[in-house]
Parts: sequence; C-alpha cells; structure tokens
Amino acid sequence: MSDSFSHIDKKNQPKMVNVSEKSISKRNATAFARMFLGKEIISHFRMDELKTKKGPVFQTAIIAGIQAVKKTWDVIPMCHPLPINGVDISIEIADEDHIEILCSVFTEGKTGIEMEALHGASVSALTVYDMCKALSQKMVIKEIKLLNKTGGKSDYHLKAKEK
Repeated sequence: MSDSFSHIDKKNQPKMVNVSEKSISKRNATAFARMFLGKEIISHFRMDELKTKKGPVFQTAIIAGIQAVKKTWDVIPMCHPLPINGVDISIEIADEDHIEILCSVFTEGKTGIEMEALHGASVSALTVYDMCKALSQKMVIKEIKLLNKTGGKSDYHLKAKEK
C-alpha cells in the first residue's frame, strides 16, 4: 500500500512527504463551490451583496476564504506550510437560487496548492452559510471541486464535460 500513497511509510504509518529534493516552481490552483441559498435569501441581496447584522456576507466570506488559504497547513495534517503569493476569491449570484465561488491561489514552491484553493472555497461557502442562517437553514453546499492546477510534475484541468 505504501507504494500507492506518498503519505504512508513502509510500515503503513502516516508520514509527511519530504519535498526537500523537489524544485521550486510557479504553481496555481483554482477551486469551485456551488451553493444553494434559495430565492428567500437571494431576494435580500442588493447590488450583489447582502448586509446582515454580522456584516456584508460576500465580503466577509472572501476574507474568511483568504484566511483559510493561509492556514490550510494548520487544518489539514499532511499539508506543508506554503508562501502564498496571492489569493483571488469571487462570489457571484449564479441564478435565483444559487451562488458560485471561485478561489484561485498562487505560489512559488516545492509542493502543490490545490488543498489551499479547495480550503478557501470551502470556508467561503461555510461563512456564507453562517452569515445567512438567521434567514434560512435550507442552504446546501452542493459541490466543491478542483477546476485546475498548474506547476510541479503535472497540470490538471477539469474537462468541459465534467464541469
């Protein structure tokens, strides 16, 4: 089993991958989240923002997502701490029931940044939920997925039919 998983040693125990021999390369990754809010919540938005007693929903969710990106290694055990060169998070109303979140992360390092992008999109969605739960608890985070990543040994781009 240890041959298949880089985070398992020869005795089938967890380990953190040693990246000291890897080359530094420019890396980026983009993750996507789709969330059902429902007409009830979406109808409260004005000029693509909803201000609640907790503050502006999308702005707060973007800040939370950026913080999550920077702390991924604190939350996910086998992630390395990485220098974060940039984070772009956008949240848009997709239709009368849904929002979509894109989280793109950029670094120069020895290991990938996919988990940081996924973590940023996830926490942004969770923050929207937290800030809107007084209006409705029927919200659903429907999907979170990696759209693409570049740098390192291989690039990945989600095929159009998989989107």
